[in-house]
Amino acid sequence: MRFRTLSLLIVLVAIAVFAILNWTAFMTPTTLSLGVADVKAPLGLVMLGVLVFIAALFLVFVVYLQTSVLFESRRHAKVLQANRDLADKAEASRFTELHEFLEAELKRQASRDAESSAAVLARLDQLERDLRAAVEQSGVSLSAYIGELEDRLERVAHGLTSQPPG
Repeated sequence: MRFRTLSLLIVLVAIAVFAILNWTAFMTPTTLSLGVADVKAPLGLVMLGVLVFIAALFLVFVVYLQTSVLFESRRHAKVLQANRDLADKAEASRFTELHEFLEAELKRQASRDAESSAAVLARLDQLERDLRAAVEQSGVSLSAYIGELEDRLERVAHGLTSQPPG
């Protein structure tokens, strides 16, 4: 970019130096044909005026291009910012949805855990009742066996004492 600007500046300076060095030739009047009429004017000055006019036109065109590019750039920046905002809102919405989903899943898991815990506790209570019943039944059976043994022992002891010595 600097190279272009520098080369354009060098060309303009060269034209200005050329015009200054040949100013008398530039100012020499000549007959110029305009197609419908003839005019007496300095050809160099006319050509220099045309060059200045074209340069001014080019400068206006460059300013117009720069301005349109600047406006287009600003418009793109606004659109880009709007898209960023939209993407941020969508991302925030997705985070909110994910948060709500995770909360629902955690509540569902907690309820499943509570149900499982209640089922395990109920099963443990049932097993404890069954174990107590089995222990009680074993105790009753053992008591019956012990009672039966005591009866036999008493009978044996009575039988020994009731028999005459022999």
